Amino acid sequence: MEKRIKVIIAKLGLDGHDRGAKVVARALKDAGMEVVYTGLRQTPSQIVKTAIQEDADVIGVSILSGAHLELIPPLINLMKENGLTDVGLIVGGVIPPQDVEKLKSMGVDEVFLPGSSLKEIVEKVKKVAEKKRGIKIGQTT
Repeated sequence: MEKRIKVIIAKLGLDGHDRGAKVVARALKDAGMEVVYTGLRQTPSQIVKTAIQEDADVIGVSILSGAHLELIPPLINLMKENGLTDVGLIVGGVIPPQDVEKLKSMGVDEVFLPGSSLKEIVEKVKKVAEKKRGIKIGQTT
């Protein structure tokens, strides 16, 4: 049986626009990954709870509000408190380029700015899953 990468896609905070998150979720699914979309207005604790329940390999967070530097640290802290240090974390949305290194220094594995291609996102999610969980596409279990 082939191991599929399982990704949680979530909208963190009060964003009301999720078209981009849904497009990314579809691209990951089309690439053979199992994707759970949590919907709008998720809290860090809801995202971590879903990641635990679903045994996620990667959490993908979409933020358009500009609150990424306020919302991501509590999510990372909850991931650590719940033993999810082997789960990848990617963040995308309206993020100023100068904040990319700040997010990565906090523990975010990859950051996708506006204009990132779906191909790039798929490939980097695969790399994050391989790095964090040792999963390779096509690997059998």
